[in-house]
Amino acid sequence: MSALIDSVSNFGPSQIVCLEFGDACLYADVIQVVSARRLCWVRPLMLVVLVCDESSFLHEEHNLWDLRDGSDLLWPLSLFRLALDTEVIPLLTELQSLDSEGKDAVIAHRQLRDFVGKVWAAYPSAFARFEGDK
Repeated sequence: MSALIDSVSNFGPSQIVCLEFGDACLYADVIQVVSARRLCWVRPLMLVVLVCDESSFLHEEHNLWDLRDGSDLLWPLSLFRLALDTEVIPLLTELQSLDSEGKDAVIAHRQLRDFVGKVWAAYPSAFARFEGDK
């Protein structure tokens, strides 16, 4: 499990950030940083889940889920890192090709919900301080 990142307050609107957990990466577009509360309002773009089987041992295979039509998230800044152009550009190209193939939004959002649940369970301390802010 990766450690929480602390020095990420330099995010700005329209930057793409990544939240890595287990065999998956959530890529999202920053809408706004709420510095006073150490929160990041993001719009999910895609969830990339590595496929782990014997046939993909020599080369990395993944499933890419289109999340552009989904809900925004307001999550602790410490969970995100800036995404590198070299990792995002090929994925964005792949995401664009999904438009022509059609997409299964129900499965994609189920994947996001499962990912969110796992991250929430893994980092309870990151969310605990925000539960009283309702």
